[in-house]
Amino acid sequence: MKADAVSLSTLSDTRPVAGALPASESPDRVGRVLTRAQAGDRAAFRELICTYQARIYSLALRMLGVREDAQELAQDVFVILHRHLPKIVSVAHLGAWLRKAVCHRAIDRLRSRPRHIALPLDAADEQEAPRQDGDPILEGHLRQLIASLPPIPRSVVLLRYQEDLDPSEIAEALGVPLNTVKSHLRRSLALIRARCAPWRGDKRQ
Repeated sequence: MKADAVSLSTLSDTRPVAGALPASESPDRVGRVLTRAQAGDRAAFRELICTYQARIYSLALRMLGVREDAQELAQDVFVILHRHLPKIVSVAHLGAWLRKAVCHRAIDRLRSRPRHIALPLDAADEQEAPRQDGDPILEGHLRQLIASLPPIPRSVVLLRYQEDLDPSEIAEALGVPLNTVKSHLRRSLALIRARCAPWRGDKRQ
């Protein structure tokens, strides 16, 4: 499934994937660090945190829109990870586990918020790479639209276009049926395209 030019191009290619490794890291090296951490090496566990913390925080911030909440959630996820280390079987499993943990806890937090809580709209810019092209006003509008989605659709959209997951992978991460994922994607993109139509029209004039 492709995003059209105005749907979520502002999310793809500009933010780190929460489950992926930095370009400077190799799965083999991280696998060795994981093995040491599972054996009780505290320094190794701290190294795992350093490897993944930016990606985890970025996804949490995108989900929650509040820096303090994202920081707290990321800390919670790593505390829980420490207890679950014996169950992690590979580097790929670790990335998937972290992504799933962030999403589920972010959804819980969003559902517990007052319905019309005001969020700082610039919060999601914090982890973005600098962009040399595109329309910054349109991109800001897109961020607002994504932040306005309910928790599950927001998760689906971010996992598809920030995390670059296939619908089946999103369904597994969120624990929802595949058809539900596809429905959320279809409806969310239709909503975003409709609300971006005036902005596209202004740009062509």
